[in-house]
Amino acid sequence: MRSSLEQAFQVSYHYQVFFTTGLFDTANPVFAEFLASRRSEGLQQQLLFVIDEGVAVHHPQLVAQVTAYAATLADFSLAPILVLPGGEASKNNTALFDQLIRAVEQYGIDRHSYLVAIGGGSLLDLAGYAAAVAHRGVRHIRIPTTVLSQNDSGVGVKNGINYQGKKNFLGTFAPPAAVFNDSDFLLTLHDRDWAAGMAEAVKVALIKDAGFFAWMERAASALAARDMAPMQELIYQCAALHMAHIGRGGDPFESGSSRPLDFGHWSAHKLEPLTRFELRHGEAVSIGIALDSVYSYTLGWISEADMLRIVHLLAGLGLPVWHPLLDAQEGGESPVIKGLEEFREHLGGRLTITLLRAVGRGEEVHQMDLEKLKQAAALLKSIAASLHALVP
Repeated sequence: MRSSLEQAFQVSYHYQVFFTTGLFDTANPVFAEFLASRRSEGLQQQLLFVIDEGVAVHHPQLVAQVTAYAATLADFSLAPILVLPGGEASKNNTALFDQLIRAVEQYGIDRHSYLVAIGGGSLLDLAGYAAAVAHRGVRHIRIPTTVLSQNDSGVGVKNGINYQGKKNFLGTFAPPAAVFNDSDFLLTLHDRDWAAGMAEAVKVALIKDAGFFAWMERAASALAARDMAPMQELIYQCAALHMAHIGRGGDPFESGSSRPLDFGHWSAHKLEPLTRFELRHGEAVSIGIALDSVYSYTLGWISEADMLRIVHLLAGLGLPVWHPLLDAQEGGESPVIKGLEEFREHLGGRLTITLLRAVGRGEEVHQMDLEKLKQAAALLKSIAASLHALVP
């Protein structure tokens, strides 16, 4: 009797990230040309737009602009536009996920149609997760509206929602059909959100590209002052580095424990829920980058000068580098440090943390010295106090 069969196949993924302004100006052909290139002959395809409520408030003409733009598209019809709450709270509310699934069913969004999400990273995560599981996957277009989502989460392949108090506990790896970065959306961002998104650029530069890090040091004052030209360059370079890692890293769907792009994230993932998501994701990541950079210094891996360069850049961009939750509590341990075990679970069983061997070169370790970590937190607190770069 034959005892087994084996199957193996590869699936090729391809998507583009477009950089533009005035995406839904009827004189801008970028979105229309993309849809025309993906038209299914003989079918009337549907577009279901989901817009972040905060974006809709700050861009009151957006719904009308989308409606007018969609009217010019051949062979595509527009379903009623949904406006949903954004921010991290949207990923904690399963009722919003249910609402999206009902809309997909109600408006006939089939596998030839598109769910188009306009908003920050949290709404994109929620909408992407709904698109990935409805009908086992409907086409999804992302239109990120924050610095963080344009340079990192919006151009990647991950989607998800928070569940049982754990960040991204439910999720999928499902690449978008396309991403459209419209820098006009950045003009109305709160200063905290403008700054928070830059943490991911610092992160990827530290582990991948020393030249990009040095460029950010030179451009820090202009970036903090909300100069759009260097911000557009930062977003482009950061997105390119993230996409290169996804495409050439060998593990785009993270089946192993390696997470180099999660540098600074193990503590950030704990800080966010501990602060009830009062901290922006980028702010938590900034604190995590600072902590792991100082820890790398305590190990003797990077010089004091490079460690201070990193902390000074984060602070110079308007980001916090320390939080009281890094302090030891009763029992002598920080509640953030307890997050190491949860991060191990998130990785699938083996703790893998990226640290710095040099600016521009990360290296993975599988254990952390808790005493040195406490020392790093104490040193970071002292440096942060001198820079006035504490939590906002």
